[in-house]
Amino acid sequence: MTFDLLAAAATTPTRLDPVELFLQADIIVQAVMAGLIVASVWVWTIIVSFSLRIGGLGKKSREYEAEFWEQQNREPLLAKQVRKEVPAARVAAAGLDEWRKSTARQPVDREAARQRIAAVMDSQIAEEADELAGRLNFLATVGSVAPFVGLFGTVWGIMNSFFQIGAQQSASLAVVAPGIAEALFATAIGLFAAIPAVIAYNRFGAAVDRYEAALQRFADKLHTGLSRELDKA
Repeated sequence: MTFDLLAAAATTPTRLDPVELFLQADIIVQAVMAGLIVASVWVWTIIVSFSLRIGGLGKKSREYEAEFWEQQNREPLLAKQVRKEVPAARVAAAGLDEWRKSTARQPVDREAARQRIAAVMDSQIAEEADELAGRLNFLATVGSVAPFVGLFGTVWGIMNSFFQIGAQQSASLAVVAPGIAEALFATAIGLFAAIPAVIAYNRFGAAVDRYEAALQRFADKLHTGLSRELDKA
């Protein structure tokens, strides 16, 4: 008897093994866990890629704006290649294109031209912000849905544990504990996916707002300059 107890103690795990919990879980709970793990990996991929992207765009825009205001001849700064790479260049190009169209024919309706220039730049800014924030919707979805998906896996695992109680006609911890541990592990994975997604969504949303505000300030400054040019037309 003593030998059996010692053997059982030797084989009893002394800490949680996530891999073992996953392998021993019910197929439904495994599917839930696998889906949440994939979602978590994708969340971190978005976090890393978005951080690099918005940092790079911010640097390019600042450099472009500084060069834009220093140059007298701005046509090279509006080349197609630059437009593709720098959002501020696309905003400037939209405003200047509309300015050329509005001043192409005489007499110039100055007030209407100002409104059209402001409208096209505002539209371009909104398009840039929407394009930048597009992938953030996935973070919001994971942040709101992942805990409930994990909870579904938990509920299913607990139901399976109760089934085992009925099948083995025993309510001992040896029968119930493995299923409950597997079930709670599903909730833990759901939280592991949701928490960074919510934090990143809030931080990146604020970063997009700041970037949009910076583009708007650039557009307002350009609009002011173009308005002065319209007064001379």
